[in-house]
Amino acid sequence: QNLLAEKVEQLMEWSSRRSVIRMNGDKFRRFVKAPPRNYSVIVMFTALQPQRQCSVCRQANEEYQVLANSWRYSSAFSNKLFFTIVDYDEGADVFQQLNMNSAPTFMHFPPKGKPKRPDTFDLQRIGFAAEQLAKWIADRTDVHIRVFRPPNYSGTIALALLVSLVGGLLYLRRNNLEFIYNKTGWAMAALCVVFAMTSGQMWNHIRGPPYAHKNPQNGQVSYIHGSSQAQFVAESHIILLLNAAITMGMVLLNEAATSKGDVGKRRIICLVGLGLVVFFFSFLLSIFRSKYHGYPY
Repeated sequence: QNLLAEKVEQLMEWSSRRSVIRMNGDKFRRFVKAPPRNYSVIVMFTALQPQRQCSVCRQANEEYQVLANSWRYSSAFSNKLFFTIVDYDEGADVFQQLNMNSAPTFMHFPPKGKPKRPDTFDLQRIGFAAEQLAKWIADRTDVHIRVFRPPNYSGTIALALLVSLVGGLLYLRRNNLEFIYNKTGWAMAALCVVFAMTSGQMWNHIRGPPYAHKNPQNGQVSYIHGSSQAQFVAESHIILLLNAAITMGMVLLNEAATSKGDVGKRRIICLVGLGLVVFFFSFLLSIFRSKYHGYPY
């Protein structure tokens, strides 16, 4: 009992200084692995040093800090849950002990027993947004954390600048507003919205996935997620460009069929449009097939 009380007291002291407790191998083995424990520990295994070049680790760490601060300064804060972090350069032995070869990784260590499979957060499928982490923690510990994010005025400022820009443009062109009725302009704007939505930008905004994934063993960077349940931000950009190229091909085919210009020129436009559609649609189909394994074609 005295040992448990000392461990809890020490963790509470560290938590009062910093919401996320940094741990090396010795601290991890003493406060997370070794009994007795009557508290849960959330551990983020990461590699934040610049030489590791893990941009995903930095992004995940920001969300992790938001979640830990939300817990630390909430009225429900108690000694039943602690947030910790183990950096590879400070605890490589911990990574080896757990046979861990990727970062970032989130794990829950329960008060009793060893972590089970659900105690490892499925970052690749769910993303690392603080809200998703809080939901996972609630499932594993019955501790509900309401995420409070620091105020971000960038969206408000951007909206104000956009309104000012549009208002200024309308004022300067107040004597000639024919451009408002330009069908081509509105069509391009509509296509931009369609491309953004069909490429998964809204999913990215909700789930907060990493831009790409770098394998820490061989340094290989993956831009396409291998599962149909998730995607990378880079993947959505690739899909957007592919959709735009296919659309351009369809526009050229339509132009070749409806225009009344030179027959040779129309034939060239038709071939270019057909080439764009065939090549980029085949590329899009191969990505779809790689994500939906076993699809019948």
